[in-house]
Amino acid sequence: MDIHFIGNATVLLSYGPLTLLTDPNFLHRGQYAYLGHGLLTRRLTEPALDVHDLPRLDAVVLSHLHGDHWDRRARRHLDHTVPILTTPHAARRLRTVHGFHRTAGLRTWKALTLQRGGVEVTVTALPGRHAGHAVLRRLLPPVMGSMLEFGPAGGPPCMRLYISGDTLVYDGLDEITEHFPAADLAVLHLGGTRLPGGVVVTMDGTQGAELARRLDPRLVLPVHYGDYTVMRSPLSAFLAEADAVGLGDRIVRCGHGEHVRVPCGPGAVPEVY
Repeated sequence: MDIHFIGNATVLLSYGPLTLLTDPNFLHRGQYAYLGHGLLTRRLTEPALDVHDLPRLDAVVLSHLHGDHWDRRARRHLDHTVPILTTPHAARRLRTVHGFHRTAGLRTWKALTLQRGGVEVTVTALPGRHAGHAVLRRLLPPVMGSMLEFGPAGGPPCMRLYISGDTLVYDGLDEITEHFPAADLAVLHLGGTRLPGGVVVTMDGTQGAELARRLDPRLVLPVHYGDYTVMRSPLSAFLAEADAVGLGDRIVRCGHGEHVRVPCGPGAVPEVY
C-alpha cells in the first residue's frame, strides 16, 4: 500500500492497480471552505497535489459533505464518472445536484467491492458521530468511518485500513472491533475542530489517542490537523497523548506531501519518503 498524504483528510491510496482518493479537498492556502449555516473557515496550508494532477481513480471515499472534505474544486474538476462511496445523505446531493451519478450511499455496516487487475478492495461503512449533542448532530451532515480491505480478487484481505472520518469518540465505535480484527493502519481525523461557542466536532489529541487505544491498530496515521483556522488541537498534542498511553511506537510520521509505503503482514515496517 502506497499512501500519499495530500493534506487535510485527502489521502491517495494505491494498492497494485487500484487507486482510491479520500475526502477530496484541493482549496489553496487562503481560500475559504463553507461548513454550512453561514460558517466559513480559511485554509492555512497548500495541498501537496492539485486536482488536475491526480492519477486515474477507481473510486473516491467521502466521509461526509463538508467544504473541507468536498470542496468546489473537487466538485468542478473531478471526473464525474468516478464512483463515489459516501453516506446516503451526501450521495443524494452528489447525484441530483452535482451530477456525480455513480455515487453510492452506504448505510452503516453496508459494503461495496471494487476490482481491478486481479486485486480488490471492499469498503464497509462504519459508525461515526460528528457531534456529541443530539441537537447539534441534526445541524451537521451525517458522517461515516470506513474499513477498506485490500487483497487478491476473490481471496481473503491481506491489508485492512480504517479511516475514522470526522467522528468524536463514543461507545458506538467499540462495535467496530466486533466486526473486524484490528486494522493494519488507522487513519485518524484529528484537529480538535471548534465551532463558535467552543463546541468540539472532531477528535483532539486526547480523543485520538483514546480511539487508537480502543481499536488497537498495528499502525496509526494522523491526518486532518493544522489545515484550517477552526482546527485548534495540534499534531503535537496527539503525539504526546499517544506516548502517554503506550502507542507512540505505532505512529507513522508522514507529513503533508509525503508518502508512506506500508507492507502487508505483521511486523512489517512502514517506509516514509
